[in-house]
Amino acid sequence: MSRIAIYGCGPDEAAAFRAAAPRYGMEPVVIEAPVAAENSGLAAGSRCVSVGHRTRLTGPVLAALSRAGVGYVSTRSVGVDHIDTGFAQRVGITVGTVAYSPGSVADYTVMLMLMALRDAKSTVLRAEVHDYRLNEARGRELRDLTVGVVGAGRIGSAVITRLAGFGGRILVHDVAAADSVPLDELLRASDVVTLHVPLTAATRHLLDRTRLERCKPGVVLVNTARGALLDTEALLAALESGRVAGAALDVVDGEDGIFSTDRRNDPIGHKALLRLQERPNVIVSPHTAYYTDHGLRDVVENTLVNCRNFGSGEQ
Repeated sequence: MSRIAIYGCGPDEAAAFRAAAPRYGMEPVVIEAPVAAENSGLAAGSRCVSVGHRTRLTGPVLAALSRAGVGYVSTRSVGVDHIDTGFAQRVGITVGTVAYSPGSVADYTVMLMLMALRDAKSTVLRAEVHDYRLNEARGRELRDLTVGVVGAGRIGSAVITRLAGFGGRILVHDVAAADSVPLDELLRASDVVTLHVPLTAATRHLLDRTRLERCKPGVVLVNTARGALLDTEALLAALESGRVAGAALDVVDGEDGIFSTDRRNDPIGHKALLRLQERPNVIVSPHTAYYTDHGLRDVVENTLVNCRNFGSGEQ
């Protein structure tokens, strides 16, 4: 039976791995702490390790894993922007990703979209202090709006499917889509823009100051992909000028070390994040769109399949 070392694993993930691993001929070694050079020795005897998307796998970490005999790193995410893939290749480590239910992020995306369009943040906060007055501005209905979807992969396509039920106009920007429109054209015409592309050198700050100025006045921006797709300072300036009417963000550039932690009694040095959260027209959630029971099952199963295939030479 092959061993798989699972780093940075929460209780529910650990239980799911322990339950599923025997079906794939795998013996799970669960390690609560995130992977680091200092604890890489715990992977000894495991050709495959599984890591979370919040852990940075830098050169020293990958070198230490290689010395421990690791040949395959499976990240429990779709993206690999947290891994130095070039260094991994140089030390003989293959990096693999996992697919999980696109519905998890797609459902959450549409929920954020609707919340932003109905000013749900202000409504809920007022109701919490027993102020039950209606908002001064009325909400907008999706069927009356144009939604621009940037990226039509598995998640973007799932968002498009859900939006079709609302009856509004949908524009798509994706090099692989037959009906793709240029990004600038999409920005000029869309009342809502939602991002679903991976973070790469080419897509970092995809929406920068220049592109935000090309957006339709009063646009609402939604981001459930990666924080660095949006230039946060440029977004704040566009919110303050009124060019952007609102934003719903499940990811924020520089969220590492903040999201998924309890910071109620600790100062937060991320000034841009604090400025975003202070704005009544901005919704911020802590990178939770993927966090569903169905998504967990998919991540666990696909991690085990990938590692089994690597061990058998099929990867």
